[in-house]
Amino acid sequence: RICVITLAEAHPLLQSGKTIKNINYQISANCSRLQNKVSGKSKRICLFIFQMQGAQFLTELAPLCRISSSDGEEYTIYSCIRGRLIEVNENILSNPALLQEKPSTEGYIAVVLPKFEESKSITQGLLTQKEYEEVLLKRRSSAS
Repeated sequence: RICVITLAEAHPLLQSGKTIKNINYQISANCSRLQNKVSGKSKRICLFIFQMQGAQFLTELAPLCRISSSDGEEYTIYSCIRGRLIEVNENILSNPALLQEKPSTEGYIAVVLPKFEESKSITQGLLTQKEYEEVLLKRRSSAS
Protein backbone atom coordinates (compact mmCIF):
# COMPACT_ATOMS: atom_id res chain seq x y z
CA ARG A 1 0.00 0.00 0.00
CA ILE A 2 3.00 2.32 0.28
CA CYS A 3 4.44 3.66 -2.97
CA VAL A 4 8.12 4.43 -3.27
CA ILE A 5 8.71 6.88 -6.11
CA THR A 6 11.91 6.26 -8.06
CA LEU A 7 13.28 7.02 -11.51
CA ALA A 8 12.20 4.49 -14.13
CA GLU A 9 14.90 2.33 -15.68
CA ALA A 10 14.29 4.07 -19.01
CA HIS A 11 14.56 7.62 -17.64
CA PRO A 12 17.11 9.68 -19.63
CA LEU A 13 19.09 10.40 -16.46
CA LEU A 14 19.72 6.66 -16.06
CA GLN A 15 20.20 5.87 -19.74
CA SER A 16 22.38 8.66 -21.08
CA GLY A 17 25.15 8.79 -18.52
CA LYS A 18 24.34 12.39 -17.64
CA THR A 19 25.66 13.87 -14.41
CA ILE A 20 23.07 15.16 -11.97
CA LYS A 21 23.90 18.70 -10.93
CA ASN A 22 21.01 19.59 -8.63
CA ILE A 23 17.78 18.26 -7.10
CA ASN A 24 15.21 20.79 -6.01
CA TYR A 25 12.12 19.98 -3.93
CA GLN A 26 10.98 23.65 -4.15
CA ILE A 27 8.02 23.33 -6.53
CA SER A 28 6.87 26.96 -6.48
CA ALA A 29 7.34 30.07 -4.35
CA ASN A 30 4.75 28.75 -1.89
CA CYS A 31 5.33 25.00 -2.11
CA SER A 32 8.34 23.03 -0.98
CA ARG A 33 8.16 19.27 -0.56
CA LEU A 34 10.82 19.68 2.14
CA GLN A 35 8.22 21.48 4.27
CA ASN A 36 6.11 18.30 4.40
CA LYS A 37 5.82 17.33 8.06
CA VAL A 38 4.01 14.15 8.96
CA SER A 39 2.91 13.52 12.51
CA GLY A 40 0.35 11.22 14.02
CA LYS A 41 -0.28 8.32 16.33
CA SER A 42 2.25 6.00 14.79
CA LYS A 43 5.02 6.15 12.25
CA ARG A 44 6.59 2.75 12.66
CA ILE A 45 9.67 1.32 11.01
CA CYS A 46 7.48 -0.35 8.40
CA LEU A 47 6.08 3.13 7.60
CA PHE A 48 2.48 2.14 8.29
CA ILE A 49 0.65 5.30 9.23
CA PHE A 50 -2.51 5.11 11.33
CA GLN A 51 -3.19 8.81 11.45
CA MET A 52 -1.37 11.47 9.45
CA GLN A 53 -1.49 15.18 10.07
CA GLY A 54 0.31 17.76 8.00
CA ALA A 55 1.13 15.46 5.08
CA GLN A 56 0.82 17.17 1.70
CA PHE A 57 -1.84 15.68 -0.58
CA LEU A 58 -0.62 14.87 -4.08
CA THR A 59 -2.48 14.27 -7.31
CA GLU A 60 -1.09 12.16 -10.14
CA LEU A 61 0.27 15.29 -11.86
CA ALA A 62 1.78 16.91 -8.77
CA PRO A 63 5.48 17.68 -9.20
CA LEU A 64 7.71 16.15 -6.52
CA CYS A 65 11.03 17.66 -7.52
CA ARG A 66 13.08 19.03 -10.37
CA ILE A 67 16.37 17.46 -11.36
CA SER A 68 18.99 19.42 -13.31
CA SER A 69 21.76 17.71 -15.22
CA SER A 70 25.17 19.13 -16.01
CA ASP A 71 24.21 19.60 -19.69
CA GLY A 72 21.48 22.09 -18.69
CA GLU A 73 18.50 19.74 -19.07
CA GLU A 74 15.87 19.89 -16.33
CA TYR A 75 13.47 17.07 -15.54
CA THR A 76 10.34 17.47 -13.45
CA ILE A 77 9.49 14.30 -11.55
CA TYR A 78 5.77 13.86 -10.90
CA SER A 79 4.02 11.85 -8.23
CA CYS A 80 2.06 9.76 -10.78
CA ILE A 81 -0.17 8.63 -7.91
CA ARG A 82 -2.79 10.25 -5.69
CA GLY A 83 -2.04 10.14 -2.00
CA ARG A 84 -0.32 11.70 0.99
CA LEU A 85 3.37 12.55 0.82
CA ILE A 86 4.95 10.63 3.70
CA GLU A 87 8.54 11.69 3.12
CA VAL A 88 11.05 12.94 0.59
CA ASN A 89 14.56 11.57 0.39
CA GLU A 90 16.76 14.39 1.65
CA ASN A 91 19.86 12.19 1.24
CA ILE A 92 19.80 12.73 -2.53
CA LEU A 93 20.22 16.48 -1.98
CA SER A 94 23.74 16.01 -0.65
CA ASN A 95 24.48 12.93 -2.77
CA PRO A 96 22.58 13.22 -6.09
CA ALA A 97 24.55 10.31 -7.57
CA LEU A 98 22.37 7.97 -5.47
CA LEU A 99 19.59 8.56 -8.01
CA GLN A 100 21.74 6.91 -10.67
CA GLU A 101 23.78 4.46 -8.62
CA LYS A 102 20.96 3.06 -6.47
CA PRO A 103 17.70 4.31 -8.04
CA SER A 104 15.42 1.67 -6.50
CA THR A 105 16.91 1.70 -2.99
CA GLU A 106 18.77 4.61 -1.38
CA GLY A 107 18.17 6.78 -4.47
CA TYR A 108 14.39 6.89 -4.12
CA ILE A 109 12.70 10.29 -4.49
CA ALA A 110 9.70 10.10 -2.19
CA VAL A 111 7.25 7.85 -0.35
CA VAL A 112 3.53 8.31 -1.00
CA LEU A 113 0.61 6.66 0.78
CA PRO A 114 -2.49 6.36 -1.42
CA LYS A 115 -5.96 6.31 0.09
CA PHE A 116 -6.78 2.82 1.30
CA GLU A 117 -9.87 2.55 -0.90
CA GLU A 118 -7.87 3.56 -4.00
CA SER A 119 -4.82 1.37 -3.39
CA LYS A 120 -6.30 -1.81 -4.93
CA SER A 121 -7.29 -0.09 -8.20
CA ILE A 122 -3.87 1.58 -8.35
CA THR A 123 -2.11 -1.75 -7.92
CA GLN A 124 -4.29 -3.40 -10.57
CA GLY A 125 -3.37 -0.64 -13.04
CA LEU A 126 0.38 -1.19 -12.72
CA LEU A 127 2.42 -2.88 -15.44
CA THR A 128 4.26 -6.10 -14.77
CA GLN A 129 8.01 -6.11 -15.46
CA LYS A 130 7.35 -7.97 -18.73
CA GLU A 131 4.68 -5.45 -19.83
CA TYR A 132 7.01 -2.57 -18.97
CA GLU A 133 9.82 -4.10 -21.04
CA GLU A 134 7.40 -4.54 -23.98
CA VAL A 135 6.40 -0.85 -23.77
CA LEU A 136 10.08 0.14 -23.79
CA LEU A 137 10.78 -2.12 -26.76
CA LYS A 138 7.89 -0.61 -28.74
CA ARG A 139 9.01 2.91 -27.81
CA ARG A 140 12.57 2.21 -28.98
CA SER A 141 11.47 0.60 -32.25
CA SER A 142 9.11 3.50 -33.09
CA ALA A 143 11.89 6.03 -32.36
CA SER A 144 14.28 4.41 -34.82
